[in-house]
Amino acid sequence: MKRPLRKDLEPIAASFTVKELVEPHFDPNWHFHPHYQLFLVEEGTGTRFIGDSIKPFGPGDLVFLGPNLPHLWRSDQVYFNRQLEPGQTKKPLVAKGIVVYFSADFLGNDFFEKQEMGQLRQLLNHSRRGLEWTGPTRVRAQASLLEMTRLPVGFGRVLRLLTLLDELSLATDYRFLTSPGYINTVKVSETDRMQLVHEYVLSHFPDDLSLETVADLAGMTPPAFCRYFKARANKTFSEFVSEVRVGHACKLLLHGQLNITQVSYESGFRTLSNFNRQFKEITGQTPSGYVKTYRQF
Repeated sequence: MKRPLRKDLEPIAASFTVKELVEPHFDPNWHFHPHYQLFLVEEGTGTRFIGDSIKPFGPGDLVFLGPNLPHLWRSDQVYFNRQLEPGQTKKPLVAKGIVVYFSADFLGNDFFEKQEMGQLRQLLNHSRRGLEWTGPTRVRAQASLLEMTRLPVGFGRVLRLLTLLDELSLATDYRFLTSPGYINTVKVSETDRMQLVHEYVLSHFPDDLSLETVADLAGMTPPAFCRYFKARANKTFSEFVSEVRVGHACKLLLHGQLNITQVSYESGFRTLSNFNRQFKEITGQTPSGYVKTYRQF
């Protein structure tokens, strides 16, 4: 049986959920749920899909999502390859993270409407576009989340969460993830179709993707599929594929094992000029400029 797109978390007696994930790979399903979600990647690499945002992720990635914002942390393919070669003893890769879930009324119906909660209320509103933090805030948040996983269920853990949210609301080193005005238009009944499209692109983006093949996979004509995808993803199918390819290229560039021409080919681009143009359109930088920027940190 295929999993539904919308997730309903298991009910708990506590006011919110915090747990440390240790899995072979992160959940590969594109989904959304009615809870706020704060997620920190401790170990693992891959591509992060949030609304209409596509970016690579790695250790230290810190994101806060509002309710019903579709998301997927897709681990790199090596995390799905569990079989070792004969005689190979290398330890299997694992994906680790800390996740916090809470509902809008986890402290009561009107708690965040009080005068003192103005800054936190703004944070919650901003999270509906998805937020990520960098720099010192991310480091402090990681320590707070680790502490939270070790605290017993009680007032101390609630206080730690509120303190962390307050710190995040005052920080300035954040970025919005989705485009202004992004709205989740995906319906639960369309789960299988969107899931098939995501899985196909993520498995075949280095190859020459055929619009006809993808449309057929979705059970639609190419023109109908293009209209459908644009309405659901807030971007064209070709833009989606380009962002997936550029996201993969970003990871290869930062690994530093391939030159730019090799990275271009491995990411699915057939000409270097097209790669350079698409890369700059999506990231705002040239491939070489991107590497220089991120190696400063």
